[in-house]
Amino acid sequence: MKSERLEITEIRRKFRFCKAIMLGLPKPSICALILCVFMIACHTKQHSNRKIFHYNESTGIASLDPAFAKNQSIMWAIHQLYNTLVEVDSGLNIKPSLAKSWDVNSDKTVFTFHLRTDVFFHDNDVFSGGKGRRLIAKDVEYSFRRIIDKATASSGAWIFNDKIKDANAFKAIDDTTFRLTLVKPFNPVLGLLSMQYCSIVPHEVVEKYGKDFRSHPCGTGPFEIVAWEDGQALIMKRNEHYFERDAAGKQLPYLDGIKVSFYDSKATEFLLFRQGQLDFVNDIEASFKDEILTKKGELKNEWKDKIVLSKHPYLNIEYLGILVDSSNELLKKSPLRFKKVRQAINYAFDRRKMMLYLRNSIGTTAESGFVPQGLPSFDANAVKGYHYDLEKARALLKEAGFADGQNMPVIKLLTIPIYGELGSFVAKQLEDAGIKVQVEVVQKSLLLEQTAKSEAFFFRGSWIADYPDAENYLSVFYSKNPAPPNYTRYNNPAFDALYEKAMQENNDSLRYRIYREMDQMVMNDAPVVPLWYDEVIRLINKDVTGFYPNALNLLELRTVNLHK
Repeated sequence: MKSERLEITEIRRKFRFCKAIMLGLPKPSICALILCVFMIACHTKQHSNRKIFHYNESTGIASLDPAFAKNQSIMWAIHQLYNTLVEVDSGLNIKPSLAKSWDVNSDKTVFTFHLRTDVFFHDNDVFSGGKGRRLIAKDVEYSFRRIIDKATASSGAWIFNDKIKDANAFKAIDDTTFRLTLVKPFNPVLGLLSMQYCSIVPHEVVEKYGKDFRSHPCGTGPFEIVAWEDGQALIMKRNEHYFERDAAGKQLPYLDGIKVSFYDSKATEFLLFRQGQLDFVNDIEASFKDEILTKKGELKNEWKDKIVLSKHPYLNIEYLGILVDSSNELLKKSPLRFKKVRQAINYAFDRRKMMLYLRNSIGTTAESGFVPQGLPSFDANAVKGYHYDLEKARALLKEAGFADGQNMPVIKLLTIPIYGELGSFVAKQLEDAGIKVQVEVVQKSLLLEQTAKSEAFFFRGSWIADYPDAENYLSVFYSKNPAPPNYTRYNNPAFDALYEKAMQENNDSLRYRIYREMDQMVMNDAPVVPLWYDEVIRLINKDVTGFYPNALNLLELRTVNLHK
């Protein structure tokens, strides 16, 4: 323990020295950056006998408090430090974690979880003797009540909206039994409980640090915090008391620790990866994807012996949204109010060409429904979407009263800077069908504001799964939901009735059939233009083993090993 403290003290000293260098310059210089990188790299090499997994988080990490696990960078870190009652495996199945088993009553409104008895929180000075205490059901009750407590202001409070009556829905029966009571059946509830928001925290540590708990995390996860310097690095070490073991009975995790850097330049990140100072890169910056990948999305020959390319379906759909709120006065002058115009837009551009030239074949063309590939209910044969058919697009426009685009006003497409090229591609192709589109590039905050206020008629969007159930996607079109998630303001009573029926259906096969019927209904009405079903793409150093992708794109490091 003494050596670890000395190591962190030395890292902090070097960070302070780097910061002093940077502050002493009129402007941050490349020389100062290189010096900082060199010093940290040298420190890493001094401890090369230890298995430390390195990755970069270019967007930074805003908090290590699970109550604020609202984006990928936070979720990745939280997943290392905490556990949830249940979790999702690589096949998107719910499996035990802190709860070893659970029972459900006949109408599926009461879930009783039976907790493991060998789980301990990380060591912390707030506990007796500084040793982590055993997790009990009261911790689960406290953690869930904390999420919905307005004083916490958790960004995850929504997950229990309309699902529970009040905080009394969470009840510790005894030390090893926790009960959740819903107001009505909600079949994806276990998926909700697997979200990082539902990580279990100890009340003593939260109460000691208050808002500063964000930088003093204490969980039960496979790794525990050692140091976090905002904008510099996050360092975690192996939890020596972690409860999970592999199939051979060996305690997890295999790694000694994790080091996260925060270089905001993806070019710098890629350079460090090439130098072996990072163990993987998630996603590939557009500026250098052509250097690494062929148009078919494969590694170029010069890279095949150096790195590993990992691709896997990712529960994210990229799409263009169309406002279809018939009560909106402004929309009454827009050609988008006509279903046949929306269908024509869907037919009028070549998704496959788009994937080849703009995406290097990363992802799958979205020619089925809004529900993406990778979910168990997905069936491309059962849900028919749109493919490129210019003649059909022109015929639909004619039927809508806009033959060859005559008398058709210009449609404005809102997008954000990184998708500007995509917007231009779509606009150029739609022009061939007679549909005039003006692409307007705006900042993400403005786009979110305008879509939430129903001020954007045609906009680029994406939807990433919060939990592995198609309901998460179909709720985007449920009329009783506000914007978000119902940005298109889609309102179809027949769809709503099927949605409510699906929430009551206990048989998975029957529920999936209803999901597909709902998805087809959305495709027919065309409030969206699906673009592609996404993929997790990772560049991994050959020294890394046991690094498996998953459709939620969680960073799973429990089974990772390094062989350097």
